[in-house]
Amino acid sequence: MRQIINFLIRYKTFLLYIFFMIISLSFTIQSHSFHQSKFFNSSNWVTGGIFQTSYNITSYFDLKSENQKLVNDNKRLRHILYNSKIKDTVRIDSSNINYTVISGQVIKNNYADQRNYITINKGKKDSIKQDMGVITDKGILGIVENTSNKYASVQSVLNEHSNINAKIKNTDHFGSLIWNTEHYNTVQLIDIPRLVPITIGDTIVTGAMSSIFPENIPIGTIKKFDLDDSKSFYYINVSLFNDMTNIKNVYIINNPNREEILKLEQETISNDQY
Repeated sequence: MRQIINFLIRYKTFLLYIFFMIISLSFTIQSHSFHQSKFFNSSNWVTGGIFQTSYNITSYFDLKSENQKLVNDNKRLRHILYNSKIKDTVRIDSSNINYTVISGQVIKNNYADQRNYITINKGKKDSIKQDMGVITDKGILGIVENTSNKYASVQSVLNEHSNINAKIKNTDHFGSLIWNTEHYNTVQLIDIPRLVPITIGDTIVTGAMSSIFPENIPIGTIKKFDLDDSKSFYYINVSLFNDMTNIKNVYIINNPNREEILKLEQETISNDQY
């Protein structure tokens, strides 16, 4: 307490000056609109800067929760999108497909082997089953191959055994999407007849002949093409939309009618053999 009193006595002249200066500034600001506007503009600039800095800091720590919200919104919108596409098909073939979309994350990613697999953090307890399609917000990723209670392994499109129905966008010309194991950012589309007009940059999407993926899921763009050995079909190099070295959030797609479709196809094949 004594130190405070000594401080006030020692600097009493300076403190008295500051006190009168504050009073004079207050009177000046209140009596002159120009000074008043300058004062409030300056105070708004200072407080605005403080609030902006505070917002930036809190926003940074909220990124994880915000990203999860975006993932959930993405999942909901994709569910609506895919099923709205299928509704158009319902009017044509009277099928009753209702795709469901489950969000997940990659916990292990291989892309340098000939048979690459990706592990995701969703499994049997999340209703994940073999042969469900897996995509990202940019395009297809692969197909579920094995599941445990909490996890699933996905056969990547970068797998020499991968074979996915694909087509040239806005056409009905479809073929098989494979991988020749050479480059991690390029896959191949085969069985497209040579009479089909194609150009560099054309978009490749999933075809309608798959019971795993909805039609028109993005895959990539044509970067190069040539005729195969028979000179009857194109051998097309497709540059993937996905950066296969940097994948985090994924969406698993379930076609609840897949088993019925496969059963019908198998019965048709069996009956045809007699």
